Amino acid sequence: MCTAAAYRTNTLYFGRTLDNDITYGEKITVTPRNYPLSFRYEGRIDSHFAVIGMAHISKGYPLYYDAMNEKGLCIAGLNFTGNAVYRKPVHEKNNIAQFELIPWILGKCKSVEDAVKLLKNTNITDDSFSENLPVSQLHWIIADRKQTVTVEAVSDGLRIYENPAHVLTNNPPFDKQLFSLNNYMHLSPREPQNKFSDNLNLEKYSRGMGAMGMPGDLSSQSRFIRSAFANLNSVKYKTEDESVNQFFHTMNTVEQTKGCCILDNGKYEFTVYTSCCCADSGIYYYTTYGNRQISAVSLFKENIDGKNLIGYTLNTIQNIYLHN
Repeated sequence: MCTAAAYRTNTLYFGRTLDNDITYGEKITVTPRNYPLSFRYEGRIDSHFAVIGMAHISKGYPLYYDAMNEKGLCIAGLNFTGNAVYRKPVHEKNNIAQFELIPWILGKCKSVEDAVKLLKNTNITDDSFSENLPVSQLHWIIADRKQTVTVEAVSDGLRIYENPAHVLTNNPPFDKQLFSLNNYMHLSPREPQNKFSDNLNLEKYSRGMGAMGMPGDLSSQSRFIRSAFANLNSVKYKTEDESVNQFFHTMNTVEQTKGCCILDNGKYEFTVYTSCCCADSGIYYYTTYGNRQISAVSLFKENIDGKNLIGYTLNTIQNIYLHN
């Protein structure tokens, strides 16, 4: 289970939480412009936009969870179990396996507009990466400095939705998630007014009561409501440091604590990492469950014209500043 968001100030800050009971040795991964990308049905691309993001690298292939390219286009894939439907290859379409979609889009597109045009002629296939890595059921959020969309491959085809909430979680399908916001139109960051009855002297007894009724559980639908409220009402800052800090605060509203979600296998689902990309600086920021300090990797400090993948192991040990 995961949550992703696009937060705009004078630029785009984009990121997500990844919630799971295990990790796969993921790394901050830079795919330079000249690293060859091979696709099952579309051949090989020897030159493309440079990409930075979180990925599991297997057999030299970056299996991205979320990423940003050098133009500031961002994408994240989130679990969509039970609803995602992938197909066999289709003639006269770009046939892209589910695990290839992020490098396919970020390697070719400068903007959401470009990505939507490319997707309209794209068929997402049901090919698995390997026997050990079966097909993941996902849907995707794509954002640039101006626009956010959600992409879902479902039983009646590929659906591309405008995303005015600028957030995405898991199930149900996005149109139902968005409709559910109608049930919470009364939520407000402002103090509430007594509309219950003129005959009762009802008074505020705490700050923050304008948001009473906001769901606080860990389900994907509740996280969607909570993250949309936090993201859409978030203060907009001017500097990158302030904006990154603010973004992590908004994502903290949907973090999962070990012990609060026990799975059938007895393990705990928890927030493995939280990420934040800045579209202008090309910096990928992150925290992990074991290390709350924000760490960062800059795309533009690497040789983005190179031919080799670059991977940084995550900082998972807490750094504590001691005053005395």
